[in-house]
Parts: sequence; structure tokens; C-alpha cells
Amino acid sequence: MKTIDDFNYKNAKVLVRADLNVPLDDLGQVADDTRIRRSLPTIEKILNDGGSVILMSHLGRPKGRDEKYSLKHILPVLEKLTGRTVRFAEDITGPQARRMAAELKPGEILLLENLRFDPREKKGDETFARELAELGDYYVNDAFGTAHRAHASTATIAKFFPGKKAAGYLLASEVKNIKKALEEGQPPVTAILGGAKVSSKLGVIENLLDKTDRLAIVGGMAYTFLKALGYPVGRSLVEEDLVEKAKEILDKAPEKGTVIILPSDFVIADRFAPDAETRIVPFDRIPDDWMGLDIGPETRQRIADIVKSSKTVIWNGPAGVFEWEPFAAGTMAIAKALAEATEGGTFTLAGGGDSVAALKKAGVEDRISYVSTGGGAMLEMLEGKELPGIKALEE
Repeated sequence: MKTIDDFNYKNAKVLVRADLNVPLDDLGQVADDTRIRRSLPTIEKILNDGGSVILMSHLGRPKGRDEKYSLKHILPVLEKLTGRTVRFAEDITGPQARRMAAELKPGEILLLENLRFDPREKKGDETFARELAELGDYYVNDAFGTAHRAHASTATIAKFFPGKKAAGYLLASEVKNIKKALEEGQPPVTAILGGAKVSSKLGVIENLLDKTDRLAIVGGMAYTFLKALGYPVGRSLVEEDLVEKAKEILDKAPEKGTVIILPSDFVIADRFAPDAETRIVPFDRIPDDWMGLDIGPETRQRIADIVKSSKTVIWNGPAGVFEWEPFAAGTMAIAKALAEATEGGTFTLAGGGDSVAALKKAGVEDRISYVSTGGGAMLEMLEGKELPGIKALEE
């Protein structure tokens, strides 16, 4: 896979598929500009070469054209961060977009309207991809967050740029760092998987059995595994249809040489609410009418010790309902343990929306070796899947 460092874009118009899918507040203003900032190095490289940039992205999940999801909302932040005037085409590939692209001069930036306003984008439509391709001379994909989607702008379009397609700095660094943890990680390799459901990470768990020395399962997923071992879990979240599968994984782990770590204690609640009554109990003492909403202090310390004794750590998914303060301590402890381990020389990789939010909440986001911008894309790479957006650049 070529990267943009393999090209000089002097006098070229470069179509850049960026991930500008940023959160907006109630006033339609950018609430978090992280994704825009992560796109800047790629944009600057092209402009510094003497090329021009045609930016394309999606925003949210619109059902057709919807002002609420217009990319014009990000224009002020994009102009501030690039220090340049950014032109805007409302019709994506229509006459206005074609004219503005044709008139674009070196050093200038054109932003196309939300790609998902056109239903052909998500269908991977070849005609739509060709219309986009006709706007530029080169194609750069820098949107790792959508690289697992076979959409027109992430996969189909690449076929129209033989010898003239590349990965941007962000996408290239995502692939490099996930592969570093997954395929080249120094042992002991530890993975911490959290979040609500086993079903969303089943393939990841199975693949990581071959890649890790220790696999800690926390969050809502843990209760399905505890039930598989025959322990009472009260009203905690359990995926009944996956209890047998969880048992299979627990039986398979020793054969693979992987130690599976389950919580030894929990913060439990009498109901699912931020002001619920809480208790700390051992893993085998959850009352019938209570539910586990976070890992307990013993488990926090145990995971922190394991993280600090590892050379490579992968983290995806919170340990509890960390949005509510009474159940945030477990996730915060993991975030801080990763930061401390990183400072001790451990390579740490974290990703997924909740994990990134937790790192920010703990104030340690900049103390992790690599923080991935892609939730679903990261999970699919951890699962060992081939991502359409990356495969298209390699063909």
C-alpha cells in the first residue's frame, strides 16, 4: 500500500476521503474537533507540495439531504485549523462541484457536501464513484473510521486511480499501529475487552486467543462468561444465546496458551440508575435482584498490575457504565494504568468511542502510545478481517 509520501502533488487536484464525522452541539457547532485535527497533516502535505485538496466526508447518518447534517457546519473550524479559506460545493458531484473543482488553484481547498446525502454512497455505486473520481487527479484515503465500509468513496472509487492512489498519514498510522500490537507485539501481550455485548466482539475474542498471552474481559460481557461458569449474576446483562459459546471460549483458551481474566469483584446496584444504591461484592455473590455495573477495587488493582507487567496492551471497551460517576472507577483505573504502563515502556493501543472518551475523561489521552480513531474499523482489524477501504488501496 502506497502512502502520500510516495507522491509529489505539485499542480495536482487531490481527492481526499477524510473522516470529518465530528459531533455537533445543539447549535450545529463542532463539539469536538479531534477528527479534523487528525486530518490536517495529510491536507498540509498536499498543499505544501503545491497541490489542491478536494475534501469529501460523511457526517452522521442522514436519511437523504438534511440541513442538520450538512458539512457546512464544520467550515468555520476547518478554515481556522487550516488557516485558509475553504470553498464549499453543495451538490457533491453536480455542475457546481465540477465547476469549483475545475477552477481550484494550487494551495486551495474545496469541501464537498455530505456524501451520504446521495444514497449511492452507501451502496458503493460505481457511477457515483466515477463522478467523484472525475473531480481530481489523485485519490487519498485518510478515513480509517470508515475503511471497513465498502462505500463509493472508500472502496469503489480507488479503481479509477490506478497508480495514483494512496493512504493518508492517519490511515497509514492506524494500520501500522494496530498491526504492531496485533502481529508484532512484544510479549507478554495483554488485551482488555469491555463494553456491553459479547455478540459485538465475539470474532475479536476468538482471534485474540491466538494473539495474546492474557485476555481480560470486563464490562457487560463479563456476566455472560460468569454465567457460563455457573455463577449467579442477578439481573446483570447476559446474552443467554451466547452462554454456551462463552463456555467454549473458556475451554479453548488454555489450549491456545491464553489466560482469560474475569472480574473477581463488582460494584453492583439495585437498579439501572446513576443514583442507585450500590454495594461491592465478590464475583460469586451477586444477589438475584441486583446487577453489576462496574468492576470492583480488587479487580481494578489486578488489571492495573497485569497492564504494568505487559510489554503490549490492547484496550477496547469500558469496564462499566462509566458515564455515571458511581460506576466510573473501573474504566478510569484501566485508562490510568495504560498511561502509567506507557511511561514504563509498554506499547499501548486503545480505541473505540467509549474508550477514547474515558481516556479524555481521565486526562491521559496524550499518554497512550496510540489512540485509534476507528471504532468499527479497529474491531474488524482486531478480528483479523480485511477492510475494503484498505484492500482497495493495495489492489
